[in-house]
Amino acid sequence: MIETDPEIEKNKVRKGNIIARMRMVSLYDQSAKHKALVLGTGNKTEILLGYTTLYGDSAYAINPIGDLYKTQVWKLAEYLGCPEEIINKKPSADLWKGQTDEGELGFTYKEVDRLLYYMVDQRYSDNELTELGFRPSFIRRIRKLIQKNQFKRVPPLIAKISNRTVNIDFRYNRDWGM
Repeated sequence: MIETDPEIEKNKVRKGNIIARMRMVSLYDQSAKHKALVLGTGNKTEILLGYTTLYGDSAYAINPIGDLYKTQVWKLAEYLGCPEEIINKKPSADLWKGQTDEGELGFTYKEVDRLLYYMVDQRYSDNELTELGFRPSFIRRIRKLIQKNQFKRVPPLIAKISNRTVNIDFRYNRDWGM
């Protein structure tokens, strides 16, 4: 029997991360059952901000929408004819009652996507971003989120012990005739 840690019950984020990881366990089990790949559903906004759970929603074989900002995903959904109730639903991982992405983040996807586009894709400086009307405090906050969550966007580190360490100096398909 699994006992529930009362501290986890008090901490929504910890409990939410456990739920996200359990979802992924289920998805990977189904992928094995059906000989299929697990597709990622995280978008560029969530990935850049680190609004993702390691080994939860960030675990997948391929992510077809990972290079699209959330607002672009909505436009794609409209183009593809997805039902309005899905497109208009407040973004949420549904990890607890009333949870919404924008409520947790403290800003809208529309506002942060515009900033991220100029900050990341166009490489605008903070001065240029301020000239576009972004508050300096918002720019700093988003830049800090991107920097602090870099570890979520790279493979786990491997301690280098030998002369050919996987993902450090052994990365090339050509090494094995591929």
